[in-house]
Amino acid sequence: MTKLPGLDAEALWVEILSEEPGRVRKAWLGLDDDEAAAVIAHLNKMTTEDGWADVQRQSAEAALRAIRALAE
Repeated sequence: MTKLPGLDAEALWVEILSEEPGRVRKAWLGLDDDEAAAVIAHLNKMTTEDGWADVQRQSAEAALRAIRALAE
């Protein structure tokens, strides 16, 4: 899923959901357009759909903030 050396899908999500903006940005910038769209869609689901734990929802919201900050 990602071009970052040695980073598999599980490790990518660890980085994306780390709540550390620097780690989120580094993982995000390694994605191609299709991967980025899939990550955004999943993060949006995590923040809006039932079934996610509060800590998961908070991590997804933090990731979205970090990603949106890159566009500013």
